[in-house]
Amino acid sequence: MYQKVLIANRGEIAVRIIRALRNLGILSVAVYSKEDETALHTKLADQRVCIGEGPVKNSYLNMERIIMAAKNTGADAIHPGFGFLSENSAFARMCIENGIDFIGPDPEIIDRMGNKSEARKTMMEAGVPVVPGTKEPVYESKKALEFAKEIGFPVVIKASSGGGGKGMRISHSEEDFEFQFNTAQRESVNAFADDTMYMERCIMKPRHVEIQIMADKHGNVVALGDRDCSVQRNHQKMIEESPSPAINDETRKKMNEMAILAAKTVGYSSAGTIEYIVDQSGEFYFMEMNTRIQVEHPVTEMVTGLDLIEMQIESAMGYELSVKQEDIELRGHAIECRINAEMPEKNFIPCPGLIKHVHLPGGNGVRVDTAIYEGYQVPSEYDSMIAKVIVHGKDRKAVIRKMRTALEELVIVGIDNNVNFQYLIFKNPIFCDGEADIGFIEDLLNYKE
Repeated sequence: MYQKVLIANRGEIAVRIIRALRNLGILSVAVYSKEDETALHTKLADQRVCIGEGPVKNSYLNMERIIMAAKNTGADAIHPGFGFLSENSAFARMCIENGIDFIGPDPEIIDRMGNKSEARKTMMEAGVPVVPGTKEPVYESKKALEFAKEIGFPVVIKASSGGGGKGMRISHSEEDFEFQFNTAQRESVNAFADDTMYMERCIMKPRHVEIQIMADKHGNVVALGDRDCSVQRNHQKMIEESPSPAINDETRKKMNEMAILAAKTVGYSSAGTIEYIVDQSGEFYFMEMNTRIQVEHPVTEMVTGLDLIEMQIESAMGYELSVKQEDIELRGHAIECRINAEMPEKNFIPCPGLIKHVHLPGGNGVRVDTAIYEGYQVPSEYDSMIAKVIVHGKDRKAVIRKMRTALEELVIVGIDNNVNFQYLIFKNPIFCDGEADIGFIEDLLNYKE
């Protein structure tokens, strides 16, 4: 049993982890940059430690300072949350080397599944369906073009170490291939210091559906249902829901089974997500595995009644899973809206600033995960997400109505935000009919123009 856990993160996920630790009777340590000195997670934690200022490399990405903070405060473990160091195998190893538990999978698993080309190869060998594409990494455009001809255009060129849409380009023909490949590779080098690329056939108008899994250190794995994450802007999710309206029960069962197979193949433990792409015929293909807790985990919590953060911490402590697969039952429907300090009409440019007033929605089946409050200065140095509104109800139609009400009630004064844009989505007939694919937002903006 842990006595004290350090949270190597900030914002709403840090607050979320602190609350889970309290429920488990575990003390919490918050780390913060000077820009986050008045942040909510620093006020709620049992202890707090300043780890730097300015760019994230000096604070939330500074592994040495975080390890030192953990050692100086006597923390038994570090929870990385999502983003920052959550999928950094070097950091996981550093924790272990310093006698501190890393609340996540083993660093070897992070490496194996974090490299997208290696993950594809592993899944292909395990029998998990993958999008037709390269099995081995590619580095040169001429060689890559040969593979592209075999796969068939259009192809998606992706960075092996990619994320957040960086290092990803679509080539529609031989004529534009070299340019798109070199552009994607250059982005990969700049963002991840890695020129390793791979390619997949481009699935037109796909849906993005993922399976939440939880695994312990005793070989037990459970699939906790699916989430549809197709509504995205700039390759980043905006709305997530469970269950997905894009798949039937038979497909759902198969996706769960393949997710469990994927996790067991690599000897996975902790919370994780198997992400699939679903084509228009309903066929699904492995896309990647996220070896951390997801931003959208509350959606799964709402339909399962489980606390995923608590389960993740218990798994790290060596406990067996408290549930078996036959215990998992999806009840009703849930949708999450990401609320960002941004201007949708200007390509979602971030808009930091002072929050002068805030009113959060409530009621039965309404949850808000946030770290903002009146008088809080939203910093410019970090991701623009400031809250998540999650609603739960008996079915999708009822949940859409409830989300509209919640967004109508949500008031944030002082900074530009995407609340009104999100509300318009929940009035859009394509979304309401469950037909939104990953190009939905782009199509919506083009239509508005």
